[in-house]
Amino acid sequence: MSSFTVRHDWSRSEIEALFALPMNDLLFRAHSIHREVFDPNEVQVSRLLSIKTGACPEDCKYCPQSARYDTGLEKERLLEIEKVLTEAKAARDAGATRFCMGAAWRNPHERDMPYLTDMVKEVKALGLETCMTLGMLSAHQASQLAEAGLDYYNHNLDTSPEYYGDIITTRTYQDRLDTLSNVRAAGMKVCSGGIVGMGEQATDRAGLLQQLANLEQHPDSVPINMLVKVAGTPLDNLEDLDPLEFIRTIAVARILMPLSRVRLSAGREKMSDELQAMCFFAGANSIFYGCKLLTTANPEESDDMSLFRRLGLKPEQGKAAMVEEDAAVLAKASRGAADKQEKDTGQALFYDATR
Repeated sequence: MSSFTVRHDWSRSEIEALFALPMNDLLFRAHSIHREVFDPNEVQVSRLLSIKTGACPEDCKYCPQSARYDTGLEKERLLEIEKVLTEAKAARDAGATRFCMGAAWRNPHERDMPYLTDMVKEVKALGLETCMTLGMLSAHQASQLAEAGLDYYNHNLDTSPEYYGDIITTRTYQDRLDTLSNVRAAGMKVCSGGIVGMGEQATDRAGLLQQLANLEQHPDSVPINMLVKVAGTPLDNLEDLDPLEFIRTIAVARILMPLSRVRLSAGREKMSDELQAMCFFAGANSIFYGCKLLTTANPEESDDMSLFRRLGLKPEQGKAAMVEEDAAVLAKASRGAADKQEKDTGQALFYDATR
């Protein structure tokens, strides 16, 4: 008999009561559920690649890719499939089971869809799970990606409905919910979470998790990001969130969405090993692996595998390849592909999608 019930009717007061539990009680409850559903010593490993960087028209206050903020970020066009496949192969060989591709768009244009669906097919043919985050999707675009074989689509809610307007004004909360609905209706798995440490209150963290937990079907993956403060964005001078509040957020997410994978996402570079260890105990069982997440830093692969060894964790289904070798292989392969392309055509590895 299961010790928990999967629910979709959580009240704000119930969730706030979980956040208010003594830490030991909260961790015990979250870890007990986690251990009942998952192997507590196994972590799903994903790699994230930016396939189109910068010049996004949205005004998300946390994002260095917004064209509205001067963060020194160089704008890049959409990567060629050859470059993406080089990165995907290196990720697979290093033990990643899922390859995520992100583009800085409000939404993809129809002219880009054939190129994106080909990219999905090619990466999937390598034996990897595929995920994309491209902004808002229409029902038709979601169907096109699903037909190409895309496994997951990421579209975060970011924060609570009440605080959302303080962070983003160029798209509504309902826009985000509509995209999640389109993704689920098309048959893809949903990856959706949020960001903490953006100046929100504890009730906003509860509100974010309430929205996710009360979806008709829980997200299959729930990324919990710690704000990465980037100079030039409106949130770069905020005080750091108490790390214990971050752990509480992970634990409550595990309790509310017991069958979902809870992912430690952005912000891990600044997290101590001890903080990450507590997050894994609290129910986190997925990470992004690799030295960069879109445009923000991430721990070195060797650091992650060292921590895994010290904690007795193992990558899910993964070949625990030495990541020091992976980093060298990835760098060499990337340089080789770029040199060959430029020698053959005189062009860099980008797809010409003018924004």
